Amino acid sequence: MSAVIRIVAAVVLDDRNHVLVVRKRGTTAFMQPGGKIEPGETPVEALRREVREELNAGIVEASLTSLGHHDAAAANEPGHRVAADLFVVALDGPPQPGAEIVEMAWVDPHAPGDLELAPLTLGAVLEYARVS
Repeated sequence: MSAVIRIVAAVVLDDRNHVLVVRKRGTTAFMQPGGKIEPGETPVEALRREVREELNAGIVEASLTSLGHHDAAAANEPGHRVAADLFVVALDGPPQPGAEIVEMAWVDPHAPGDLELAPLTLGAVLEYARVS
C-alpha cells in the first residue's frame, strides 16, 4: 500500500479559465499551488499559508470554494499518493513566484500542451476547469 501525503491545493483560474500551475525547485512536474497540512492546521488555514508563501498573494475569502477531497499519485514522491483538499480561489493580487517556486504557467484545460503535469492536475483540476 502506498504512503499517503495529506495536502491542500489551490485551483486558480484566469479570465480565460486557464489554470495556474507551479513548479517547485528540484522537481519536474507542474502542479497546483499548495502543500502539506501542518499539525494543528485546518485545510483552509494551510491553504492560506501555502498561497501566501508560494504566490506572494492572499485569497479573496468570498471566492473560497471547496471542490472536496481527491486522491492521486504523488508527482514528486514515487510510491506515495496525495490525499488533497481542493479549493477554487481568487487571489487578491497578481501571483508572483515565492518560497520554493521556480516557474509558473497558465494551462488551457482543453489543450494542456507539453508541460509535465501532476496526476492531480491532469485529473480533478483540469476536469473541473473544462466544465466551469
